Amino acid sequence: MAIMFNEKYFFDSVREPFFKGSMNQEQVNNILIIKEIFNKISPDPDVRQLAYIYATIFHETAGTFRPIAEYGKGAGKDYGKKLKMGGGPGKRVPYSHPNHIYYGRGFEQLTWYENYEAMGKSLNLPLLENPDLMLTVPVAAHSIITGMTKGMYTGKKLSTYISRTGTDYYNARRIINGIDKAALIAGYAVKFYNALTEKV
Repeated sequence: MAIMFNEKYFFDSVREPFFKGSMNQEQVNNILIIKEIFNKISPDPDVRQLAYIYATIFHETAGTFRPIAEYGKGAGKDYGKKLKMGGGPGKRVPYSHPNHIYYGRGFEQLTWYENYEAMGKSLNLPLLENPDLMLTVPVAAHSIITGMTKGMYTGKKLSTYISRTGTDYYNARRIINGIDKAALIAGYAVKFYNALTEKV
């Protein structure tokens, strides 16, 4: 069943804790677009999963709720150079084409040549040739929702931690990046969930 929510209650509930009391129209629109795309992509839309997606996006976009380019564009990181993952740390493989650097972009801060390649194939988009497509809202939304529901980043997916058998917002961080900031993002997810579950 598609997720619906009381928009007035939701935005009244998240405006102060997440947006310092003021949201712009772009942020409002992006939240609604993400919900609609999640309803289309997810085989069984779960409001807890949507809450965790929102929490992840809030964190990864530094509170902007816009698909952004990584601050520093990968400076000092291997993925900020023309290197593929290759086979792990110390086994990087250089590339010369396409002439792009695959630093973090989008709602999830997608990094690395191989991840752009895989996501491009999944979405049927030329992300290797045009990685800045990740800075457009529809592509960024499809990317993070597809990546998190299918486990494309770390092999872990939303249903591993959030399913009919339970909710583990803390370990759900492993979908993206180990347990880095796991407690913080779990707290965000609870607030988003509470805002989403007021009766329509």
